[in-house]
Amino acid sequence: MAITTEPAAPTTETPPEPQAKSDAKPEAPAKESPAAPAEEAKEAKEPKESKDGWQFNSPLVLTMVLLVVVLAQSPIRQALSAPVMQSWMTVFVAVVVQALPFLVLGVLLSAGIAVFVPATFFARALPNNPVLAVPIAGMAGAILPGCECASVPVAGALVRRGVTPAAAIAFLLSAPAINPIVLTATAVAFPRNPEMVLARFAGSLLVACVMGWLWTRLGRTDWLRLPAHEPHEGETKGAAFWGSVRHDVMQAGGFLVLGAMSAATLKAVAPASWLRTAADNPVVAILALSILAVLLSICSEADAFVAASLTQFSLTAKLAFLVVGPMIDLKLFAMQAGTFGRGFALRFAPATFVLAIAGAVVTGAVLL
Repeated sequence: MAITTEPAAPTTETPPEPQAKSDAKPEAPAKESPAAPAEEAKEAKEPKESKDGWQFNSPLVLTMVLLVVVLAQSPIRQALSAPVMQSWMTVFVAVVVQALPFLVLGVLLSAGIAVFVPATFFARALPNNPVLAVPIAGMAGAILPGCECASVPVAGALVRRGVTPAAAIAFLLSAPAINPIVLTATAVAFPRNPEMVLARFAGSLLVACVMGWLWTRLGRTDWLRLPAHEPHEGETKGAAFWGSVRHDVMQAGGFLVLGAMSAATLKAVAPASWLRTAADNPVVAILALSILAVLLSICSEADAFVAASLTQFSLTAKLAFLVVGPMIDLKLFAMQAGTFGRGFALRFAPATFVLAIAGAVVTGAVLL
C-alpha cells in the first residue's frame, strides 16, 4: 500500500501549479494597460503647460529691451554725447546709408537672374574648350549683376547643367566683383580716384581667370560635391524670387551692419598711431586689410564704402580689400563648403586668398 500511494500524490498535485501561473500572467497586463497610457498622457501634458508659461518670445524680449532703454536713458544719453561715440555714429550711418541702396538693387537683380534666367542659357553660351570658356565666363560676371551670396548657388547650377568647373569657378569669382552694381558703387565711394574702378575690374578678372586656368591643370572632379536639387526647386517663380530676396537681404544686410560697425570702431577707437604705423608699411597694410576683408565678410555691393572710410591706408591696400573680400571670406567659405564640399573649400580658399593679394598688388602697381 505504501508503495502504490506515494507516486500517485505528486502526479495529481503538480498540474494545477502551472495553470495557476499561466492564468495570472494575462490578467496583470489587462488590468494595468488602460491606466498606464492615461497617466503618461497626463504627465506629458503637465510639463508642456508649465514650459509654455515660461517661454520667451519676440514681443517679450522687445518689451524688456525697451524697458531697459527707458530706465537707463540718462547713462545712454551721456555715452552717446561723447566725442568718440559721435564720431562712431557718423561713420556708421554714413557707410550704411551710402551702401544700402546698392545692396538692395544688387539683391533684386541677382534674385531675378537666379530664378528667371534658365541655367541652360549659360551652358549654350560657353564654348566646350575650358581654356576659352574661362575668360568668357569671367567676362560674363561684368554683364550679370549679383553678390557673392548668389554667385555660389549659380555656379553650382552651372556645373549641374554641364558647364566645365573651370568656367563655373571663373564666374563664381568674377561676378560679385566686376558686375555693374559693384563698379558703380566703387565709383561713388571713390569720386576722387576713378582709377579704382578700372583697377578693381582688372585685378578681379585677372584672379578669376587664373584660378579657372589652374583648375584645368590641377583640379579634379572628385573634389566637387554638388547638391542633388536646386535651392528653390518645387516653388513657383514668384515665391522663389521673393524667398531669395528675403534671404539675401537679411544675410547681406546683417553683414553690412557688422562691417559698418567694425569700420566705425576701427576709425573711432583704434589709436591713430597704430593705424599710421600699419599704413606706413606697405606689406603690413596690404595684409591687414586683406585679413580684415575675410573677417568682416561684407557684401560686394557695400564693401567699397567701408574701404573708402579707411583713409589712413594706401589705394593699393584698399584695392586688396576690394579684390579679396568678394572672392573669399568667412561666409563664402561656409557657403562653398556646403555647396561644393569641404575638400573643395579647404583647397580653394587658401589658393584664392594668395592669388587675390598677388593680383591686387600687380594691378595696383600698374594702374594706381
